[in-house]
Amino acid sequence: MSVLHLLTLSLLISVSGAKFSGRPGVNYGQLGNNLPSPSESVTLIKSLNAKSVKLYDANPSILAALNATDIVVSVMVPNELIVNITKSKTLSDDWIRSNILPFYPSTKIRYLLVGNEILSSQDSSLKSSLVPAMRKIQRSLKKLGVKKVKVGTTLAMDVLKTSYPPSSGEFRSDISSSVMKPMLQFLNRTKSFLFVDVYPYFPWAQDPAHVNLDYALFESKTVTVVDPATNLTYHNLFDQMIDSFVFAMKKLGYPDLRIWVAETGWPNNGDYDQIGANIHNAATYNRNVVKKLTADPPVGTPTRPGKILPAFIFALYNENQKTGPGTERHFGLLHPNGSKVYEIELSGKTTEYEEALPAPENNEAYKGKIWCVVAKGANWTQLGDALSYACSQGNKTCDAIKPGGECHKPDLMVFHASYAFSSYWASFRKTGGTCYFNGLATQTIKDPGYGRCEFPSVTL
Repeated sequence: MSVLHLLTLSLLISVSGAKFSGRPGVNYGQLGNNLPSPSESVTLIKSLNAKSVKLYDANPSILAALNATDIVVSVMVPNELIVNITKSKTLSDDWIRSNILPFYPSTKIRYLLVGNEILSSQDSSLKSSLVPAMRKIQRSLKKLGVKKVKVGTTLAMDVLKTSYPPSSGEFRSDISSSVMKPMLQFLNRTKSFLFVDVYPYFPWAQDPAHVNLDYALFESKTVTVVDPATNLTYHNLFDQMIDSFVFAMKKLGYPDLRIWVAETGWPNNGDYDQIGANIHNAATYNRNVVKKLTADPPVGTPTRPGKILPAFIFALYNENQKTGPGTERHFGLLHPNGSKVYEIELSGKTTEYEEALPAPENNEAYKGKIWCVVAKGANWTQLGDALSYACSQGNKTCDAIKPGGECHKPDLMVFHASYAFSSYWASFRKTGGTCYFNGLATQTIKDPGYGRCEFPSVTL
């Protein structure tokens, strides 16, 4: 073989290795009112040794800050545009012109995701519009001369009807033939990826009595799961979840389509009723997932041994404006001030960390009473609307704070709101009610009642 041929082959391998490196990137969410600027964030991304970043939009300030860096970028078409993109003759082209062309190619945009977890929505028109919108975006990229950008979309685990054992993996019947089959055909034809969100935390937290924590954290030395249909042996929950997608795709005729983990991570904090959300577990999980993904040679999964599995860790920051349970605001590798929640870097070169992690204090479910009260630092000007909402939901939620009620005095907004929040949460938690109220509320295990006034509580 000639020297020139060898150099060319070496270059191809080098380029390929850089393009599909096992080094994970990071998800850069922006749902916080106290986050660093885009330019500061790019510096922080580099400090984590991340070589790729995924955005949940096409924020021009962030794309400008990423200009002329070596960081590979994934951008996203917002969910609310998908139906209109399908219907319009020009919107897809216009979106690419406005959001991609001003930055491409000097900003290394390589992936364009059409919506986020669309198939978890209850909106049937949105779901049916997804693949047509992906096709339109792909055609617009080609028409406008953007050649290096792969189109995809992100999927949560709930797109699967079954996922255990992995060989039983199968897409839900409402989307299998109508959405997933044409999507897989599109992704296969365009040599793109199936982008999936994989969080071992959630199946463990939902059933900690039967799912081993060390197995979820990549820490188990003895626990294994054998798939009875394939005899494949699993040593961690992450691999199980990935392979359930592999088998689901195989059932639709696409056994070899590549997978990209669009999100994975572990919460570093949460509410009292959220088991295992702590710094110790978050650091353990994310350090171990980095170790797995960056292994050389690649480890892969039992169905795809030795294959590189690209991924993005969720998330760059703890984001204080994310709604829902407390864990939603505590997946960050960094605090909003830029400091690390715990020591971590994403190159895989650090195998031992000097920092001693705090002992986990909530790996077993909390047992006792919990109340929902006004959070420290809450904007009092917004309490009136939140109080009105909590009191308008029925169930005699606020009878005790009416004039003459045992909790009417002191007649102060903050006391009444705390009572209303606790009463609402106690009444509606089982049907999805949360102790959040747009960031105005927080959980407490200290009884806020006084005198004859007894606050309703949730008992675990």
